[in-house]
Amino acid sequence: MPTHPEPHHDRRWVILAVIAIAQLLVVLDVTIVNIALPSAQRELGFSDDQRQWVVTAYALAFGSLLLLGGRIADLFGRKWTFVAGLIGFAGASALGGAAQSFGVLVSARAVQGVFAAMLAPAALSLLTTTFTDPAERAKAFGVYGAIAGAGGAFGLLLGGALTQLLDWRWCLYVSIVFAAPAAVAALRLLHHVPVAARPRLDVAGTLAASSGLFAVVFGLSRAETDGWGKPATIGFLAAGAILLLAFVALQRRVHNPLLPLAIVTDRNRGGSFVAIATAGAGIFGVFLFLTFYFQTTRGMTPLETGLAFLPMNLSAIVAATVVSTRVLARTGPRPLVAAGMASGALGMALLTRIGVDTSYASHVLPSLILIGLGFGTTVASAFATATLGVAARDSGVASAMVSTSQQIGGAVGAALLSTMAAAAATGYLTDHGPAGAALRQAAVEGYVTAFWWAAAIFALGAVVTGSLLRSGVRPATGHGTPEIAAAQAT
Repeated sequence: MPTHPEPHHDRRWVILAVIAIAQLLVVLDVTIVNIALPSAQRELGFSDDQRQWVVTAYALAFGSLLLLGGRIADLFGRKWTFVAGLIGFAGASALGGAAQSFGVLVSARAVQGVFAAMLAPAALSLLTTTFTDPAERAKAFGVYGAIAGAGGAFGLLLGGALTQLLDWRWCLYVSIVFAAPAAVAALRLLHHVPVAARPRLDVAGTLAASSGLFAVVFGLSRAETDGWGKPATIGFLAAGAILLLAFVALQRRVHNPLLPLAIVTDRNRGGSFVAIATAGAGIFGVFLFLTFYFQTTRGMTPLETGLAFLPMNLSAIVAATVVSTRVLARTGPRPLVAAGMASGALGMALLTRIGVDTSYASHVLPSLILIGLGFGTTVASAFATATLGVAARDSGVASAMVSTSQQIGGAVGAALLSTMAAAAATGYLTDHGPAGAALRQAAVEGYVTAFWWAAAIFALGAVVTGSLLRSGVRPATGHGTPEIAAAQAT
């Protein structure tokens, strides 16, 4: 029997490697499939209007079921939820990679989203409960934050390499390469920790939260493609808002809520969720529009596009590691998140200098470094703070709130920035006509507009999170313990 009260303590660093693989699996899947879409569309023969469902199906299932997935980990054990998530994700990836029709591909992506909603909160809650020593916890969250900051761009690089060197299907098959060994290792390394007193699942709250999140994500996807003023967009967003308000009201009344409101009403944790959502919305502008710029305007291959994002990967990894291990304990989250957001805003603003024939080294590279430093600083600080002080019995649902914030933020960013970019491009063509040169310039005008809006999102995030988060020294305590007075300073 282990002498340490945490049964995973002796194997914690190996377990961290398994958790890191699972987190990478979830993060890179958001972007790796985007690279494969053009090739998949040509082979399976689906239309441009249908193409969005390959992305939306995953987002709908993932975003709407995260809170339920987190509570399942709390009620039935983090080990088995984690393993089930890995195995299910691998199976869905195999189905998607072998798809011979559009319907099978979309169905596989939805199933991926279901199991990702179990996997993501279980992984973070395992990290939260395994690392209780403050110094070790900082290092562990540094690794986790680095993956969160760089995983999306790594997905672009890996997706570009697989699509160009092998086949688009390997952008799905590659998940098996990550998930299968991780599942085997998890079975051997992790202990099942039985829940002492398993409360009943909050069925009403689960239905309200899942349906409300589904409606919000679906409404935002309709806004991206159809516009904000369409009845379907307005109806789904309104329904989502009503259902989520009903969910909050239910959580105030039930004895065993799906999401204890104290998790989100704490200023540091609430501010961290806002920071994660804001960063997710802002970073969307880089991943989508800069990818289009590289490939469509500059004629770069998918692999070259992935390599072009490497400076952002590296700067995000460096920032997340340094912040978690050396800075956060001294400063608290407020100055770091605000500074990270400001760096992201500056990087996005500098990206607005791009043109049809501008240089990568002078007009893109400095921006990517600034955005990577800012994003890594923000997510490393916010991820570590969002789960700090949460009781072990609620760590799964608290971790689910991290992923939910990221998912909703990304959906808002997708809808808002795509709308603004499309309006700017259309306006340019109206003024200059649809000639060949004008088409390329119109696309750039759309990208520039999106980058300005992304800069505004980061700037607003710096102000809001700077107001919400507390300053002062971060508490030198482990998981599930009260926060000391120094962290309460404003």
